[in-house]
Amino acid sequence: MDFTDTQLHRYSRHIVLPEVGGIGQERLLNSKVLVIGAGGLGAPLLLYLAAAGVGTIGIVDDDTVDLSNLQRQVIHDESALGRPKVESAAARIAALNPDVRVQVHQVRLNRDNVMDLLSGYDVVADGSDNFATRFLLNDACFFAGKTLVSAAILRFDGQIATFKAHLGAPHPCYRCLFPEPPPRGTVPSCSEGGVLGALAGFVGSLQATEVLKELLGLGESLSGSLLMMDSLYASYQRITVRRDPDCPLCGHHPTIHDLSAH
Repeated sequence: MDFTDTQLHRYSRHIVLPEVGGIGQERLLNSKVLVIGAGGLGAPLLLYLAAAGVGTIGIVDDDTVDLSNLQRQVIHDESALGRPKVESAAARIAALNPDVRVQVHQVRLNRDNVMDLLSGYDVVADGSDNFATRFLLNDACFFAGKTLVSAAILRFDGQIATFKAHLGAPHPCYRCLFPEPPPRGTVPSCSEGGVLGALAGFVGSLQATEVLKELLGLGESLSGSLLMMDSLYASYQRITVRRDPDCPLCGHHPTIHDLSAH
């Protein structure tokens, strides 16, 4: 493609990177990413994907902006209180980078709409705050053949991993790591357990980095790894995650063949 002078200036720090260059930037402008959640993780994730020039960004969220969100959800501000998060986020992205086309989906993700929502996107980024959505997305991305970059935060801790089990061995899926959701009530939500606001920015930015790497085919993928971080002690641990031959989704004898179990 022929870049405009404005685009050459805007993306110059990408274009001068030998690993990205004009070809890579063109790839980003032609890419489509679906982001689940415009909250703590989704806020920095959306801002950095938009700033990078990802051409089409879909946002799935059925919530509205609340004052308690503003401690960490930096894509919103007080003028957006009571407004749907997808609309607030879309307006902020439009102000940041008019190159980006935003597709808003003001719905709650469920088994009836997930496959339609995933269609047409290259990579899916999960910034949700509940296990039901994480497991549903993992299964749906496997069946749809989509790469999933998943992150989670609670209190002072964060974790991130990439899943692309649809490509076959040796890539694991989320169920290879966690076969089933934990019993209800055993893991508190952020509203119950709290979360350090700046941690959302850190992990969400790291998630954006992994999405961009997947789109550009750069570096080492986090597929097959779980990166865990403890912000209180500035400690990081990368754990190897192997494909489980007994996984109910991607194992040798799967018991999950569609989304009807959700």
